[in-house]
Amino acid sequence: MDVTLWGTRGSLASPGPQTAGYGGNTSCVEVRGADGQLLILDAGTGIRPLSATLGAELRRVDILLTHLHMDHIQGLGFFAGLYKPDLEVHVWGPPSTTLHLRDRLARYLSPPLFPVQMRDLPSRLMLHDVPLSDFEIEAMGIKASLVCHPGPTVGYRISENGKAVVYLPDHEPALGARRFPGDANWTSGFELAEEADLLIHDAQYTPEEYAEHIGWGHSSLPQALAFAAKAAAQEVVTFHHDPQHNDAMLDRMVEQARRAVKLPFTLVGGTEGATFAL
Repeated sequence: MDVTLWGTRGSLASPGPQTAGYGGNTSCVEVRGADGQLLILDAGTGIRPLSATLGAELRRVDILLTHLHMDHIQGLGFFAGLYKPDLEVHVWGPPSTTLHLRDRLARYLSPPLFPVQMRDLPSRLMLHDVPLSDFEIEAMGIKASLVCHPGPTVGYRISENGKAVVYLPDHEPALGARRFPGDANWTSGFELAEEADLLIHDAQYTPEEYAEHIGWGHSSLPQALAFAAKAAAQEVVTFHHDPQHNDAMLDRMVEQARRAVKLPFTLVGGTEGATFAL
C-alpha cells in the first residue's frame, strides 16, 4: 500500500512562495493498493493535480469523504475522472438523517456555484453513505467511525496485508477533556488510530491558537502528538495546516515538538508530494 499526499492545507487553499514547501492545496490523500486499487481520501483542491496521474487502464476509483466542508470537496468538480465515460467513480460520505449524499453534494456541484450539474457528468458516478463499521473496497479493508468535528464527520482506517493507514484530518479529541489524553474508551478516534502504521492527523494550531479556537473541531500539534502516543501509532504526519502558517512557522512547530519530549514514533511534517510505502 502506497500513500501520497496531494493536499495538506486546511480551511482554505493558500498557494504562494511562503507556503510552497508544505503546499497550498487543501485535503487530498491517495492510497494505492497492492493490486492497483485507487482510494482517494477527501476531494480538496489537491485532487486536481492527482487527476493527471490517472492511468488509461483504471476502471474504478473510490473517493472517501470525511465530511462536506468546502475545503474537503472544493476540488471534486475538477477531478478529471468525473469526465471519463469508461470510469466507475464511487463517492462515499458520512450519512445524514435528512438528505441523501447526492442532494448535499449538489448544493455545490450545480449552478450558480458550479457550471456542471452532477446528472450531466459522463462518468459512471455512484454515491454511497459510509457504513459506520467495517467494510471492503476490493481487497482493501476499511473502517469508518464518527469523530469529533462540527457536522457529521468520519475518520478512516484503511488496511491491507497487515498494514494500516489512518486518516483523521479534522479532529478535536481533546474537546471537553479535563485531562488529555484520558481513557481510550472515551477518546474520539482512538479505535481507528490504535497501533496505526501511519497516522495522518489534524495539527492545525499552536497551543496558544487552540485556546482561542476550542470547539472549532481541530487539534493543536501537542494534542495530536499526545493522541498518537496514546494510540501507539508508528509514524505520524501533521496535516490540515492553518492557512496562515507559512513554511517557516510549520518547520518551527515540528522542530519544537521533536525537542519538547522524546516521541515514541516518527514525526513527519505533512508536505504535498510526500509518499509513504506500507
